[in-house]
Amino acid sequence: MNVVLISAYFPPDTGSASHLFYELGCEFVKRGHDVKVITSFPSYYPTGNWKNYKNKFFVKEKKEDITVLRIKVFTFPRHIPFARALWQFNLAAFFLLCGIFIKNVDVIIVYSPPLTLGITAWILAKLRNAKFILNVQDLFPQSIIDLGILKNRILIKFFESMEKFVYEKADFITVHSEGNKRHIIEKIKNHKKVSIIPNWVDIEFLKPGEKINEFSKKYNLSNKFVVSFAGVLGYSQDIDIILDAAKKLEEYKDIIFIIVGDGVEKPRLLKKAELMELKNVVFLPMQPREIYPYIIHSSDVSLVTLHSCVKTPVVPSKILSIMACGKPLIASLDLNGDAARLIEEAKCGFVIPPENPSLLAEKILEIYKNKEIGEKMGENGRKYIEEKFSLKLCADKYETLLKFLVPGG
Repeated sequence: MNVVLISAYFPPDTGSASHLFYELGCEFVKRGHDVKVITSFPSYYPTGNWKNYKNKFFVKEKKEDITVLRIKVFTFPRHIPFARALWQFNLAAFFLLCGIFIKNVDVIIVYSPPLTLGITAWILAKLRNAKFILNVQDLFPQSIIDLGILKNRILIKFFESMEKFVYEKADFITVHSEGNKRHIIEKIKNHKKVSIIPNWVDIEFLKPGEKINEFSKKYNLSNKFVVSFAGVLGYSQDIDIILDAAKKLEEYKDIIFIIVGDGVEKPRLLKKAELMELKNVVFLPMQPREIYPYIIHSSDVSLVTLHSCVKTPVVPSKILSIMACGKPLIASLDLNGDAARLIEEAKCGFVIPPENPSLLAEKILEIYKNKEIGEKMGENGRKYIEEKFSLKLCADKYETLLKFLVPGG
């Protein structure tokens, strides 16, 4: 079958958005499908030799037998909402231009957000008589409404209308959790075209490993009780709770907090940590993907922290990664969301209400003082991932969906 994947990001970009479709594409190729990807030039903390794209507008390349079509898109500052919106519409237009040159297409699968790429996929599907699957990761615009980034009522109505339009035009919609499914069904009143396919984990890449490794040695972590946060430092992530909890635990000289990542909030957080005179917190830049497992292996407990205003039923990808590596986690987020239910069901960590640094410090100490608790949580998480979230299992579900949409394709 001829499959086209559309994603704003693709390796050598870092982050879950780029690697989720890369892993799916590789699995499809192994199963005999022809896979093409429409994406942009590397722009999201890329690693490796990505400077080869300089002074070019379009690049066609091969990556693990996947044909990757890259087009240069104008970039804008990420922290300015209007500029971010402009980038999303530019992305949709340029990707459409790129996709016109693809002739044989049976199914298009698009990663959303940006939601505008759903419009691109719909037009291309019409032009090529293909089916269009929308993979919804974050609920836009609700996610930015909750954060207070989008307040204008006219713009809210506009984006909500676009959201409903894309949902209705998609031939099928996949989501990674029950809460997201309910949200979309409420919008379009059609439960038959929405299905849950969990975000998968490459359980061969993300697996348990030794605490003493190249990362822990490089940053002198081997003899420490390491509490880690690794990911984007954006508006949704509550890093303040980590800094405040670290302050409460500064008397424990062998407990160290590492915050690995970059984002719009990082300059403020660095300044706050300096003003608090935190000696037990280390900020590190975003790391290459191949280093990420070592970060988790070096940790005794890993954190997932979201602000209380984040009410959409998101399941951050870092939760699954931590579980796959067999480490316990502490999640500070909405207790009514899908992430909280997942952690409780898997028995892989503690879930606490958001923005409560005292409780976070208490739960860290509980694992610090009871090593067996952390080990059991880590074992539970790994087992749960193997049973429900492996790449093979999730690719099976997608392949069944492809055959349903394109019989004999």
